[in-house]
Amino acid sequence: MTEPLGRRRWAIAEGYIPGRSTGPKPELESHETCCILNTGDRDALVRLMVYFEDREPAGPYTVNVQARRTRHLRFNELKDPEPIPRDTPYASVIESDVPIVVQHTRLDSRQAENALMTTIAFPCD
Repeated sequence: MTEPLGRRRWAIAEGYIPGRSTGPKPELESHETCCILNTGDRDALVRLMVYFEDREPAGPYTVNVQARRTRHLRFNELKDPEPIPRDTPYASVIESDVPIVVQHTRLDSRQAENALMTTIAFPCD
């Protein structure tokens, strides 16, 4: 592959981590995931900002995605600078120093019949 796939800036306008789950942790715990693909030859330094309806943004959350690798980052597990609150609508912007591809996935296991939803994030550059 000559050029890395993707963009440097992505947005996910919809986010929500359900506050409860019926499945075993961690496999079937309700969660949101940011799936990041780095097809390039350089590691990606990725920064996430999280936006809310009624308060200032949280972040940046910083993660590395190695070259020619993927990383599935659960929003539930983000702790620094602060955890993402449950049962709270949010949106996120993901920026990288190299091109990446971002996909958004939610597992909602509040009831025994689990719901899974996924979509490609919006490329912003």
